[in-house]
Amino acid sequence: MKSFYITTAIDYVNSAPHLGHAYEKVLTDVIARFRRQMGDKVYFLTGTDEHGQKVQASARKQGIEAQAFVDKTAAEFRSLWDRLGVSYDDFIRTTEPRHKQVVRDLLQKLFDAGEIYRAEYRGFYSTRQEQFLQEKDRLPDGSWPELFGEVTEIVEPNYFFRLKKYQDWLIDFLTKNEDWIFPKYRQKQVLEFLKEPLNDLCISRPKERLEWGIPLPFDEGYVTYVWFDALLNYYSAVVDKGLWPADYNLIGKDILVPPHAVYWPIMLHACGLPPPKHLLVHGWWLQSGAKMSKSTGGAVNPLDLIAQFGVDAFRYFLIREMNVGQDSEFTIEQFLVRYNSELANNLGNLVNRTLNMTTRFAAGVLPAAEVVEAPERELHELWAKTRDEVIPLCEGFQFHTGIERTIAFVTATNAYIEKRAPWKLGKSATPEDQALLRTALATMAEALRLAVALLQHVVPGTTEKINAVLGHQPGPDWRSELQWGSKLNGSKVAAALVLFPRPATPDKPA
Repeated sequence: MKSFYITTAIDYVNSAPHLGHAYEKVLTDVIARFRRQMGDKVYFLTGTDEHGQKVQASARKQGIEAQAFVDKTAAEFRSLWDRLGVSYDDFIRTTEPRHKQVVRDLLQKLFDAGEIYRAEYRGFYSTRQEQFLQEKDRLPDGSWPELFGEVTEIVEPNYFFRLKKYQDWLIDFLTKNEDWIFPKYRQKQVLEFLKEPLNDLCISRPKERLEWGIPLPFDEGYVTYVWFDALLNYYSAVVDKGLWPADYNLIGKDILVPPHAVYWPIMLHACGLPPPKHLLVHGWWLQSGAKMSKSTGGAVNPLDLIAQFGVDAFRYFLIREMNVGQDSEFTIEQFLVRYNSELANNLGNLVNRTLNMTTRFAAGVLPAAEVVEAPERELHELWAKTRDEVIPLCEGFQFHTGIERTIAFVTATNAYIEKRAPWKLGKSATPEDQALLRTALATMAEALRLAVALLQHVVPGTTEKINAVLGHQPGPDWRSELQWGSKLNGSKVAAALVLFPRPATPDKPA
């Protein structure tokens, strides 16, 4: 088995999880489940980023210890991922001893090699972004962009990592590895950023200003800058498993430059470690053209949608609606369009018709197909085309198009039922019509089984329920499950299954 190591960004625990967090974890889960189906030995890492000034400030505001604050918030994130069916293999927290030790070991290694030095820092600091700023970060009128919040001038001794020493190496690496970042146009953005000379990276904060962090091993009066701490989680989680480098670090576009595309590969290179094989960069959920965020009051609490429509409907919408790497607009109206037209009225309808007609005309036992005429042949051919298109689409992260093709096959199956009209065949006693009836029941059930096999990495709970009511236990070889055949012959089906009930009102969740 080929190993496949994938990570999400680790979430900063300063506030509760929102739609953007949920999308990233569900997308990574869909990739991980798909790779498992393809036969890979997957290791899927997620977790939480728990140090830094904002965490320290939030804990003090609540009058509790920082550790107690992050324990509570990290549990909220983990609980939501469990509820969403996110099949992670490891949940790392940057406050864990296993992570802290790796960070300290690598810092000491870099310090001993002369890659970290002490110098006076004089400049501006954004508490909100927890980063030092330069004059070029100002707006043309001399003010600071709103995203930086309050900016203060600081003069203090600190420790610096020799980032600019490796600028030429990084440019050469990106030039030689044109597909390192997906989508590829993001790599061009990084190279544009690198046209300006890099500054060395301040990697410390004095304890009198920030206590909540990992102490530097060579100077206990300082703690580690949060990015130098957090980025190393991808490595610290598997340092003893032999899985590094990761196949994919999956992140949002807002933390590509400079953290993941500049700091991260240079840090690893300086430590003598290879960079991840790829960065996969997803876009933002927008509302009226602007990024959804807590600060703008536009964030949707994922729990609201899950409670009203179910976990799989929520997962389905996220993956169906967004083209990986691009931004996508979120509206409850569009959610309802997908829910009603594709899930309830199409997939759900096929399930109900299959169970109802098999119960009505075959005593609940699926018969064998006996006839292959034009309607059956057309559906068989469409299935082969659909399967052969969807697999490479998923391999290229085009899950939204893969779902579209699969749902088109479900639509065609419902059209096949209209052509064969089992309700009419059931009224006829002729041997020919009875053979067509048995063929129609077998064909619609087999088409349903195959369609959900192509959707199982997106809607695993729904797939499990449908297989259960069809009396089918999938085998370990997913590809063999995609062959049109007679796996359901003689299976006893359930009488009914309501998967996607229509909501009482189309109100937007509170």
